[in-house]
Amino acid sequence: MDVTQFDFHLPEELIAQTPLADRTASRLLVLNRENGSIEHRHFKDLLQYFSKGDVLVLNNTKVLPARLFGIKEDTGAKIELLLLREESDYTWEALVKPAKRVKIGTKIVIGEGKLIGKCVEELPEGIRKIQFEFDGIFNEILDELGEMPLPPYIQEQLDEKDRYQTVFAKHSGSAAAPTAGLHFTKELLQNIEQLGVHIVFITLHVGLGTFRPVAVENVKEHTMHEEYYDMTSEAASVLNEARSNGNKIIAVGTTSVRTLETIASKHDGAFTASSGWTNIFIYPGYQYKAIDGMITNFHLPKSTLVMLVSAFAGRGNILSAYNAAVEKKYRFFSFGDAMLII
Repeated sequence: MDVTQFDFHLPEELIAQTPLADRTASRLLVLNRENGSIEHRHFKDLLQYFSKGDVLVLNNTKVLPARLFGIKEDTGAKIELLLLREESDYTWEALVKPAKRVKIGTKIVIGEGKLIGKCVEELPEGIRKIQFEFDGIFNEILDELGEMPLPPYIQEQLDEKDRYQTVFAKHSGSAAAPTAGLHFTKELLQNIEQLGVHIVFITLHVGLGTFRPVAVENVKEHTMHEEYYDMTSEAASVLNEARSNGNKIIAVGTTSVRTLETIASKHDGAFTASSGWTNIFIYPGYQYKAIDGMITNFHLPKSTLVMLVSAFAGRGNILSAYNAAVEKKYRFFSFGDAMLII
C-alpha cells in the first residue's frame, strides 16, 4: 500500500492559522460512510446526530507549554527543545534542534539559568534524554518559560495559550492538543448531555507521532511512536453498557479513537479499566472494534491520520470528502473545521 494513495491537493491558503473566536462556529462536513453522501453543516448542528443513550468520548489530556528555547552553556549556540515524555523525575525525552550539537554531557541554559538541561542519553531521530536542574516548582517554571508547541504549519503566535487547550483539559502530558476537541464549549457539552448522551473522558498524551511525517513509501513499513493512555473503570462501564444496549459510541479525535481501539483490541471488543503505552497504527484493512462514529479535523496529506479515517470510512469516501472540503474552502488542520463520520 503506497503512501501516495493518501495524497490530495491542498491550497496553502486553506491551512487555518488562527482559531475562531467562537469555538463552535466551525463548519462541519458530515460523511456517511455507508453510501459516501456528504452534508455541509455547522458544528452546532452536531446535536442532530445523537440519540439518547449514545456515548461521546473525549480525550482530557492537557498540553504542556513544552517548547523551550535555550543556549549551549559552552558555546552560546541556540537550542530548541520539545518535551515529549517524562522518563523519571525531571528527566525527559525531548526532540532537539539542532540535535547534532547536543551530545551526552551538553548543558543547555534556559531562561537565564532558571532551568538547566543536561543531555544524559542520545536517541535516534533527533531525540535526547534531558535531565533538568532548577530551583522551585518545575511546572511553574515550565509555564513561565515554555511556549505552546504549535504545529510547524502554523506561522502565527497565539494571543491566548488556552486556545490550544480543550475546555475539558485535565491531565498534563501532551506535546500537542487533541484538536477535534477544540470545537467544544462547556455550553455545547451541557446541551449534548441534556439529550441523554453520556460524556466519557479518557486520556491519551499526544506525543512525537503528531510531528513525524510518513517517511516510507510502503505504509505497512511505518512505525508509530508510543503514547501513554488511561481509561477508568467508570468510563469502561459506561462504554460497555452502551455497547450492550445497541447505542452508538462516537469518538472525538483520532487520539480517542486510538485509545478505544487499543483497549478493545486487547479485550475482544470490550472495554476495561487500563493504562499503558500504545503504538497502534490504523490504516485500511484494519477492522474497527470500538466505535460507531468519529468527529475529527481535516488532516495533512499522506499522514497516518488520513490513513486512520480512511480505514473507518473508506479511502475513496475520505478523498471525495476532502476534495469537497477544498472546493467549499473549509479550513484545514489544527485550528480548522471539523468532520463527522457516521
